[in-house]
Amino acid sequence: MNSEDRQVTYEDLIALKDAILSEIRLLNKHQTRKWIKSKDVRKLLNISAGTLQTMRNNKEIPFTRVGGVIYYDPEEIDQYLRTKSTKYVNEK
Repeated sequence: MNSEDRQVTYEDLIALKDAILSEIRLLNKHQTRKWIKSKDVRKLLNISAGTLQTMRNNKEIPFTRVGGVIYYDPEEIDQYLRTKSTKYVNEK
């Protein structure tokens, strides 16, 4: 069978997705940058899931989505907190 004649099946796509996610997870294990998940950001900022979603929609807080999971860089969360606290102090 010629490779041009082969049809891609649903199972082929699932296998490709799994292989890509495995590679991403392997790369993440070797990175020095640590990522945190939404539940941890909500605890840090003391906000609801809906508020965090609104912040993402409004591009107030940067995030990365990998395989349906949303990750945040702790340094960017810290920067967001510093910006907001400075704004609050300056408004008084």
